[in-house]
Amino acid sequence: MDRAHDPFLQLAMPDASEDLCATAMRGAAASTVAVARLAGFDLWEQALVGGIAARPGLVMAARSTVALQHAMVGLDVVVLLAEADTDPPIIIGVIAPAAAPATPHDGGMAVVADGERHVIEAEREIVLRCGDASITLTRAGKIIVQGNYILSRSTGHHKIKGAAIDIN
Repeated sequence: MDRAHDPFLQLAMPDASEDLCATAMRGAAASTVAVARLAGFDLWEQALVGGIAARPGLVMAARSTVALQHAMVGLDVVVLLAEADTDPPIIIGVIAPAAAPATPHDGGMAVVADGERHVIEAEREIVLRCGDASITLTRAGKIIVQGNYILSRSTGHHKIKGAAIDIN
């Protein structure tokens, strides 16, 4: 990588942030704030922006006061434009994408898990319910299994233990 075009080398220098902010403030009176789109990065990892209304059809290298990542390509950014078209825009912020619209639901929650062990905890009780069937775990240590038809199978020993066992 060419050190002369390394955008991060300048930021690593002492007082680089202050110099960049000073440059932005020096031209602040003669600058315009605009929204652009982060188009990507050049060979030297310098940010490229486009979609600026004041400079239509142009994709140009930009300086940045914020850390940018490749995952941000395509997001809108806030840029500071100097009146002189020769000055590169300065990215002063990234606009967070709008959150996905909430889908209406019945107050429940969905859990998608792919690990080997999952723990669900509650202070009073946990109820797993589907139609007429339910399994309830209580704080007192009770496990209540209810349903129209309950089947218990085992390919090995099937043990039922308890201080008392009632059948019917």
